[in-house]
Order: sequence, then structure tokens, then C-alpha cells
Amino acid sequence: MPKFSSLPDIRLQVAARAKHCCEYCKSMDIFSPNYFTVDHIIPEPFGGPDSLSNLAYACFLGNRLKSNKSSVFDVASASWVKIYNPRALDWNEHFAWSEDLTLILGISVIGRVTVDELQLNRPKLVAYRKAVIPFGVHPPG
Repeated sequence: MPKFSSLPDIRLQVAARAKHCCEYCKSMDIFSPNYFTVDHIIPEPFGGPDSLSNLAYACFLGNRLKSNKSSVFDVASASWVKIYNPRALDWNEHFAWSEDLTLILGISVIGRVTVDELQLNRPKLVAYRKAVIPFGVHPPG
């Protein structure tokens, strides 16, 4: 059982703050067949607390891909780069939508490594975005 399923108040606060969208890929929980999770931005094994300031709302696969990482080695810059932190950083400073609104573009080093590591343009996400655009709910506002 997911840790925060027994703490509905925390789950609801994290989901409401994120407007019920994954804070990484921006998919909406209402359209997902999988449950969304509460992600520790700084993983617990590395001292990340259970406080709201360290929690993000994430789609199931995004959370699994992030796992216990808060940074990854970037071959292009030959350095360790932090994965996007939705509590400390502005999404729009690190990501942009492609012209057709189906792809997330990393416009900073942090954005680029996050797109790659969390596979923010995996085929099912791109198909999801194409499917919801006609309903006016993507990209989320």
C-alpha cells in the first residue's frame, strides 16, 4: 500500500496544490487509469522529510522512473545535474511545450536531464496529450 494512502489529508493537499496534475509530465490524474503518487523530491534515504515542502504529485510511472534520485549524471555536460524540483523551481524556466503541444522540451540543463530521466515524452504520454488537446484541458493552466 502506498505510504500516503493512509494519510488522505496530505495526499489531498499535495494533489490540490498541483491542480491534480503530475508536477513533472503535467498529465492530469482524472484521465489516468493508474493512481498518482506522492513523490519525495529529495528521497527519504537521503534525508528527505515527509513535509509538504518536499512532496510532489507525480504520475505512477514518473515516480517509478525518478525512484530515489534527486540528481543524475549528465554526459553532455560531464557533471551531476539535479532533477527538476517543483517546490524550488519554476516549470516554465526549465521546460516548454512543442509547437503542437505534445512534447515537453527541456530548455535548461535541468529540464533536459529531467525530460530524459523521467521519459516525459514516452509514447503513451504523447498519445495522451494528443487525445486531450481537443477538449481544451491541455496544456494544463
